[in-house]
Amino acid sequence: MAIRDRGKIKWNPASFMPEGFAMTREMYKDQMRQAKPILDEYQTEEFDLRIKYAMEYRHAVKISVWCDGFITDYTGGIQRVEPITHELRLEVNPGEYERIAFDDVTAVKVVD
Repeated sequence: MAIRDRGKIKWNPASFMPEGFAMTREMYKDQMRQAKPILDEYQTEEFDLRIKYAMEYRHAVKISVWCDGFITDYTGGIQRVEPITHELRLEVNPGEYERIAFDDVTAVKVVD
């Protein structure tokens, strides 16, 4: 007596699984999001002083940036501060630059 198997047809109901896994990953990612920290003028002034010091003495800085609910750290030398566009230009690797908006900066630390 041979077993009559339906082959690939029996797996068709499980075809939604990748989408379900993606939705679960997205749900957990949304739970990890943080609200944008509110900085007062003293903190922003302290950030400005640290940035000026790092530019003057050519020290590297570690900048924490809030982006879409997550905080990302960048480490490198400050190439340029653009006051018109309100952006920093940070050299993270030789020849590789990252543009960071002033409003998204949450912390600045000078690395010696």
